[in-house]
Amino acid sequence: MGRRLVPLTLDNLSDLPSRCRACVFWELDAVSGRDAVKAGTPELEKEAWISAVLLDWGSCGRVVYVDDCPVGFVLYAPPAYVPRATAFPTSPVSPDTVQLMTAWITPEFQGQGLGRVMVQTVAKDLLRRGFKAIEAFGDARWKEPACLLPADHLLAVGFKTVRPHPAYPRLRLELRSTLSWKEDVELAIDRLLGAVQKDPVLRPL
Repeated sequence: MGRRLVPLTLDNLSDLPSRCRACVFWELDAVSGRDAVKAGTPELEKEAWISAVLLDWGSCGRVVYVDDCPVGFVLYAPPAYVPRATAFPTSPVSPDTVQLMTAWITPEFQGQGLGRVMVQTVAKDLLRRGFKAIEAFGDARWKEPACLLPADHLLAVGFKTVRPHPAYPRLRLELRSTLSWKEDVELAIDRLLGAVQKDPVLRPL
């Protein structure tokens, strides 16, 4: 089973699930998001956001392929590019971090370690770009796939709570404490990608 994690670009944006391509929960503030939905333009707004971030900052996501079939994705960006983040009671995200916005894995591929692979890949990318940590708003009451990741999944892949909240805790992953050197990240990814049977079993995203 061949697995690849490819940078998200406008060329492969269509490989995201349709509901995610039309979701601008993180990319726009609440008012602008509602206006985009009313106008029927959320997919255009999503494309515009990704284009702008790619031009200004660089890669802001990864798409996961298994045997050339898209089975998941992860999206991340500095907090300045994520206006909805300011609406959370545990905001703001620390200025020295990148926000892990959302991620998704198709149900038939959940529980195979792909969630950890995605975090490892994001960590590798951000270490190379000089960042120290990733932060995310978790959903402590998660019941079904949505724009927020379940808090317990974030804890399972190495995040620690930095600001508790009964519904929306803010969690942080220190990249160098988790993966001391870039080589460690590469080795971990090689092992995860090269030996499916050794992948850790995690709760689904």
